[in-house]
Amino acid sequence: MDFFAPHYFSIHIALIWVLLCRGASGATFILINKCDYTVWPGILANAGSSGLDSTGFELRPGGSRSFQVLPKWSGRIWGRTGCNFDPNTQQGSCTTGDCGSNQVQCNGGGASPPATLAEFTIGSGTQDFYDVSLVDGYNLPMMVDPSGGSGTCGSTGCVADLNQRCPNELRVGDRNACKSACEAFQSPEYCCSGAYASPATCKPSVYSQIFKSACPKSYSYAYDDATSTFTCTGADYTITFCPSNTR
Repeated sequence: MDFFAPHYFSIHIALIWVLLCRGASGATFILINKCDYTVWPGILANAGSSGLDSTGFELRPGGSRSFQVLPKWSGRIWGRTGCNFDPNTQQGSCTTGDCGSNQVQCNGGGASPPATLAEFTIGSGTQDFYDVSLVDGYNLPMMVDPSGGSGTCGSTGCVADLNQRCPNELRVGDRNACKSACEAFQSPEYCCSGAYASPATCKPSVYSQIFKSACPKSYSYAYDDATSTFTCTGADYTITFCPSNTR
């Protein structure tokens, strides 16, 4: 009789279980700063999603940081710029993308528009959904690149420096950021609200078309789904600020 057979059988079953569960193990996010200035990423988990290891931190030029993301996580990531935090109290604020926490950590606060947003829904052995959105405006270039997944798995984002192309009526400060038309004018036509709260009635505006022309893979207005939502299964994701060192 082989007394070791049950032991090896258990190991074999465990290995099969690991392989079967591999697709349901979530994802790894890697945040990289290729800007020639410091970025303070902000992270906001949607209701019902577990938090990541941080909700906000400093990322100097050339720096990177990774996070393990559980299955069924959904939320958004963005970059804050022009931040000034007291080194002792960690209190302060940012010129763009500020989350209103008065701290380096955003602690459940979202990005104050205008801000470039990377949005994710991580599946559990099923498709992930992700996009880069300019619906709330733009403050810096950002790309999302999947790796190791299956499916279409395309890269998406905005490499162009929209702050330099921003129309005067949308401009923030000394070209620090570019508002969306909704944020600038508070009009239902631009915000896809009221009588315009459907794909049939809310169409691209001259302003959203400026964003779309510069960044064709990014969300430019609320109903820009067809060319802006991407899917992948079992991938990890690299989120890069200033992917081509855009100034």
